[in-house]
Amino acid sequence: MKKLLIPIAILAVVGVFIYTKAVGTYNMFVQTEEQVNGQWAEVETQYQRRADLIPNLVNTVRGYADFEQETLTGVIEARANATSMNIDANNLSPENLQQFQQAQDQLSGALSRLLVTVERYPDLKANQNFLELQAQLEGTENRIAVARRNFNESVVTYNTNLRTFPNNLFAGWYGFETKGTFQAAAGAENAPTVQF
Repeated sequence: MKKLLIPIAILAVVGVFIYTKAVGTYNMFVQTEEQVNGQWAEVETQYQRRADLIPNLVNTVRGYADFEQETLTGVIEARANATSMNIDANNLSPENLQQFQQAQDQLSGALSRLLVTVERYPDLKANQNFLELQAQLEGTENRIAVARRNFNESVVTYNTNLRTFPNNLFAGWYGFETKGTFQAAAGAENAPTVQF
């Protein structure tokens, strides 16, 4: 009888250890995934802030009758495209993030063209409303960069926890999958050409 109790006790201890490890690992996955979701919500908030500022900027610029309509139309269309792109926090795959980022990059490019075009309009550049909106957009772009960096950091932590041994065994059982990160836009490694 004593010989039977020792293997049963060992099995019980091993079973409790595995159960505790499995529960702890699951809870860790949930916590780090929630951090990723929270950071994603912050990214969306900052992009929404930018999208909300754009109509005010366009209306201020539109007040200058000789301003290029094509530039304004490009900004309006890029904003519509960027705001129509929604990604569920539970589906942050690299492909979905790349599509989202492309729409946001198109909007960034349209805004850049708008601001470059404004340089030819000294009265507009001196307009107080325009200056305030431009400052708010610059601040928003900085907030977007910080939110994206924080999101990427939380995804790296989550993905690292998911892929390390023995967590990777439990991740498959629980259905947790790696998440995508923001990547630099194509050509970002090249310094922009400045011409005067």
